[in-house]
Amino acid sequence: MKNIFKILLYIKPYKFRVIINVCFNLLSVVFGLFAIGAVIPFLSTIFTPEEVILHPGTFEMTSDYLMNYFKYYMYEITVEQGPANALLYIGLTMIIMTFFKTFFKYFAMYNLAPIRNGVPRDIRNRLFEKLLRLPLSYFSNEKKGDIMSRMSGDVQEVEWSLVASIEMLVRDPLTIIITVAVLAMMSIKLTLFVLVLLPVSGLVIGFIGKNLRKTSLKGQRRLGIIVSITEEIISGLRIVKAFNAEERVKRRFKSTNSFYTRLMIKMFRRRYVANPLSEFMGTIVMVIIMWFGAKVVFDGTMSSGALIAYMLVFYTVISPAKSFSSAYYNIQKGLASVDRINEIIDAEETITEKENAKEIKEFKHSIEYRNVSFKYEDEYVLKNINLKIEKGMTVALVGQSGSGKTTMVDLLPRFYDVYEGEVLIDDIPIKELKIKDIRDLMGNVNQEPILFNDTYFNNISFGTYNTSEEEVIKAAKVANAHEFIAETKMGYYTGIGDRGVKMSGGQRQRVSIARAVFKNPPIMILDEATSSLDTKSEKIVQEALNNLMQNRTSLVVAHRLSTIIKADMICVLHEGEIVEKGKHKELLKLNGHYKKLQDLQMFAE
Repeated sequence: MKNIFKILLYIKPYKFRVIINVCFNLLSVVFGLFAIGAVIPFLSTIFTPEEVILHPGTFEMTSDYLMNYFKYYMYEITVEQGPANALLYIGLTMIIMTFFKTFFKYFAMYNLAPIRNGVPRDIRNRLFEKLLRLPLSYFSNEKKGDIMSRMSGDVQEVEWSLVASIEMLVRDPLTIIITVAVLAMMSIKLTLFVLVLLPVSGLVIGFIGKNLRKTSLKGQRRLGIIVSITEEIISGLRIVKAFNAEERVKRRFKSTNSFYTRLMIKMFRRRYVANPLSEFMGTIVMVIIMWFGAKVVFDGTMSSGALIAYMLVFYTVISPAKSFSSAYYNIQKGLASVDRINEIIDAEETITEKENAKEIKEFKHSIEYRNVSFKYEDEYVLKNINLKIEKGMTVALVGQSGSGKTTMVDLLPRFYDVYEGEVLIDDIPIKELKIKDIRDLMGNVNQEPILFNDTYFNNISFGTYNTSEEEVIKAAKVANAHEFIAETKMGYYTGIGDRGVKMSGGQRQRVSIARAVFKNPPIMILDEATSSLDTKSEKIVQEALNNLMQNRTSLVVAHRLSTIIKADMICVLHEGEIVEKGKHKELLKLNGHYKKLQDLQMFAE
């Protein structure tokens, strides 16, 4: 029940519509009972024509008075106009009552529509906002496809679970309570008998649905794996085809898909038993009531017409009882999705901002790494790093793969937080500053350009509003990207495809540089921005990078040493430690790690 109320909390903004839904459902039930109640006096008159029905006397707001009044009224019509006309009046009354019943039922569902669509929208919004707040380390341990599955399939399941919750907690109980109250007014003895039988059938249904939630959770997880495999294969289709691995990935996908199908078959078989079982149990209860009711009629404490009317009213309980059991199964399935959604919503946000964080709108004099150590899990990736970068300097980080270069630059915009020590900007620890302000001071160009399936214009002006075309063109020219963009069919408003698939590697990188130029930050982080390019593309991109770094403080992760010869300081990292610092010529004279790196590259070339 705790998780049900977690989902029902999302209904709070829609409480007015929930109240309207409940009221209209209530009116629908009342008019439905009136429609059936109109039959009772007619049946009594038809089955006991020899009885003289006396006027009930002074008006009283009681069920007995109303029933006797209708009996008297129908008796008068039957005597004066005949049973056929009496039946016509009853038919018209039932039509009118049924009209109001269905009218109010429609408006109850009309007000349910914004709830069942608004709540999933709110959950998706909350999930997306949470994903944006979560640290990069979270996504290192999770599969993208599984996250996508939670935002689509699991949220959809919550929609059905939500509707089922409203039905199970509000509509159906109201219907059952009102109907049972009417039954009790008709015959307390029969109703007590009913109240003993109904819980027994409910226990049987609950026992069968007990394991549905666990099976559903397994199924949703397996669906997440299917989406992950699909996403990975589409992204890496070039490699799959190049290595003739179609059969291998096909077998992997089919195996996972078959396992998911078996789980779903098991779950739906268990779920589909709800309606037949509740109908079967309802029939058993109905037969027992008919048997017991007949004895009551034979005892003379109830008329045969009243028994038939009682059976008609009781029949209206079966439909909400069936819905109640179906809702129970839907909720069990939905709770598995709630668990998966809550895993994201309740995930720890390790990169947090202090309550009274300081603002920083400009970079004045220095960046400092002070006794910084960092580890992702057990082993330290960085150990006791000390480095001060003065404003306007270009500092390069070099070293073998895995030496901690990228990790070191990722600490500056707080993609990760230091394990020991601190990083400072203008002598203020970055943990005391507003995260947005820190990142506003920085521009990033990565080894793998991250572009979006949008136009050149929107990729370059990413993260800003009300941008002029002149500003975008100016940034593209600095990045040596204007020429090839201008040659496209629609210029800056041409779509670049998924991840910029329509461009070469060098062109993608230049668009990425143009985006950084457009932001115009005082601090630049360049993470092996040319390492994956051919010589010609590297030359063009390097020229764009040189334009980008002018009059800025730059932190450059370099793979090719030829690109950082003119750096103001080169830091050589080895196994997470800075082992050498200095300019290019100074480091060569040391004949240490830097010299070995250069010799290896010269030999490789």
